[in-house]
Parts: sequence; C-alpha cells; structure tokens
Amino acid sequence: MKTREYNRNEAVEYAEKWAYLRNPSYYNYDNLGGDCTNFASQSIYVGSNVMNYSNIGWFYNNANNKSPSWTGVEFLYNFLINNKSVGPFGKVANINEIRIGDIAQLSFDGKKFSHTLVIVNIFEPINLENILVATHTFDSYGRSISSYDYQKIRYINIEGVRDW
Repeated sequence: MKTREYNRNEAVEYAEKWAYLRNPSYYNYDNLGGDCTNFASQSIYVGSNVMNYSNIGWFYNNANNKSPSWTGVEFLYNFLINNKSVGPFGKVANINEIRIGDIAQLSFDGKKFSHTLVIVNIFEPINLENILVATHTFDSYGRSISSYDYQKIRYINIEGVRDW
C-alpha cells in the first residue's frame, strides 16, 4: 500500500463550489437527518480520490449503497481516526494542528457530536473566530466556527491517503 498527500486545495475548492448547492451525483440527506457529513465526505473524496469498500469502510455508490461513515458524524470520525487500510486517514488534532481541508465536528448538547464541517480557511492568530468552515444542512461557506452555539468541538487532521 502506498501513502500519498491529501489534496487540501481540491477539497476546499469543492466545498466552495457546492456549499449552497447540491451535487446531483449524490443524494441530498437534508430531510433524513441532515446533509452535513455527506457534504464533508464529498469534499474529502475530491481531496483523496479513493474510497474504501471494506465492511467498515467509507464509500458512496448511491443513496441505497453507501457506508454509514459517508453520512454519519460518529461513523466518519471512527473511520478517519481508525483507518489502517485504503482511503483517507487522520488523527484527532488540537486547534494548532488543523489545516484547510480538515474536519471539525460539533456537539450541541455536550454529549453527542452531530454536525460536520469542512475547514476552508484559517487566519492568524489561530482561534475559533479565525477558522472558517463550509457545511450543508445549515448551508454556509466562510462561516466562522465562533458563530456556532455548541458545547464541544473536535478536529480531525487528515494526515494522508492510502492506495493499493
């Protein structure tokens, strides 16, 4: 297996293009619990250009043939953090380790993480006000994380991509 760089710029360009639209190649989950993680997965896929079709993988073929990690907040987190096989992989990061194209996830109740965001810009000094994100469900592009009312936040730094 080869490891290569994750294309952060392509992931962010995709997020910018589709933040307020829906790519017709993917089902829109807005009315089925939200489209935020689906949108984040699409962005990650553009930056990685490989899916993982294993039983615990990360893939999308159509609305009825996808992995739970493609659309589920916790499932995406678990896939990225634990993936030792093909596809994107990452680590839990602190605020100073994140880069554009990485992921932030929010918990509004302090118990369950329920919203996924794509980090599209970071300004110095690095703080919540200077981290800008894109997302679906609550469609936005270039929104400051500090504008959300949440209890907890976690970051996933995508370290790279593995290919066969």
